Amino acid sequence: MSGEDFSTALLHLKAGKRITREGWNGKGMFLFLVPGSHFTVNRAPLLGIYPAGTPIDYRPHIDMKTAQGDVVPWVASQSDLLAEDWQVVG
Repeated sequence: MSGEDFSTALLHLKAGKRITREGWNGKGMFLFLVPGSHFTVNRAPLLGIYPAGTPIDYRPHIDMKTAQGDVVPWVASQSDLLAEDWQVVG
C-alpha cells in the first residue's frame, strides 16, 4: 500500500499490519492495533479503581510507536483522517 486513504489503511490495521503516514516528520513512527482481551484485575493502576479479581474487558484500540520509541494511545486528527499518504510499514 502506498498513498492510500485512512479507510483503506484501517483495513490493513485490522488485518494486523502496522501503518504510517508519509507526512509524519518523526522517523520510525507507526500505528498498530492492540487487540481486546479479558482479564481479572490484579495490579495497579486498575487496583484502586476496581477491587482485586474484578473481570475486565479491555477493548481493542490503536496505539502509536513514537519517534522516541515510546508507545502511546493514538487519537486521529482531522488531517490524519483526510490524508491520502497512508502506507503499510515494512
